[in-house]
Amino acid sequence: MKKIGLLLFLILAVALMGGSAFGQSDYFVTYFSNANTGGAPNAAIRFINDGNTEANLWVDYYVFDDSQELQECCSCEVTPDGYNSEWINSAKTDSLTGNTVTGKVLTRGVIKIISDSAGNPTAVVPTYGLWGTAVHVQNTAFNGPASYSVTETPVSNACLSPSEETLLENLCSYAQVLGSGKGVCSCTPEDHDF
Repeated sequence: MKKIGLLLFLILAVALMGGSAFGQSDYFVTYFSNANTGGAPNAAIRFINDGNTEANLWVDYYVFDDSQELQECCSCEVTPDGYNSEWINSAKTDSLTGNTVTGKVLTRGVIKIISDSAGNPTAVVPTYGLWGTAVHVQNTAFNGPASYSVTETPVSNACLSPSEETLLENLCSYAQVLGSGKGVCSCTPEDHDF
């Protein structure tokens, strides 16, 4: 009976960690809100390469609008023990919302991120080793003039299924081909934005 209890405990522990060793992930999700909004501060996403692979990794960003449509994608290199930070607002030339495939100005949406060792968001090789945070801009005024609060939290670990990986690769490929230069975000070099 004790062996069954121990086995069930181990299965539960692995399930709670998202099925990956020690809670590590190669796939993350976060959101953005109040982007490109007058009076609101800019937000950013920041990733570090923990150096464990002793190789360069890429942060593959897939930016969706609030209608669940992919608007931009790109792959940003991060050297071992290096750092990548990307702005959200399109007023910055090196932002994640400044070159949308539809030309739409994004104010809120979802960002999906793959930790990748290939450097190509249309043909990824998911690889553990990136850790990230996202700055969120919240409107704290429910009645009256807008007032904003800023928080920074870890991006959420997620489970990357083969079908999700294929979907993200295909959507990014379509955006790059059909966007005629639109739909591709630009990456800041490692990193001097703050």
